[in-house]
Amino acid sequence: MTEVTDALAQQVWDFVYAHDAAYDRAAQTAGLSAAQACLLEHLAGDGRAMGDLAEELLCDASNVTQLVSRLEARGLVARVPDPTDRRIKRVSITTAGRRVRRTVRQAFEFPSERLGLLTEQEQRQLSELLAKVLAPDRPLG
Repeated sequence: MTEVTDALAQQVWDFVYAHDAAYDRAAQTAGLSAAQACLLEHLAGDGRAMGDLAEELLCDASNVTQLVSRLEARGLVARVPDPTDRRIKRVSITTAGRRVRRTVRQAFEFPSERLGLLTEQEQRQLSELLAKVLAPDRPLG
């Protein structure tokens, strides 16, 4: 790696760390862990299968079960059998869960604060560069 690449890699790491820390603080405003808030973000419509949530959240199914149990105890989600396959449990967000999710979103000001430091042209340029780096046809590993 070159000196520039090393410096850029550190800046990306610093950004990710700051983003995650800010998301954690936003989740805490609603009395949630970052993982619980993230799970709420993945719920929409008629609910999600527990296995699908585990895949999307890149974690073990037992972790999703624990997260869902804690959120369910607070009335933020509900577990219901899948209408087509009773062996599958679907998780759906409740009205209270939507309110809490909205609270977290409102408290998570990091993206707008940081991106607001850039001009519109700089935001467009950053967007193009990130799209290039994150392009699905480029291998990540």
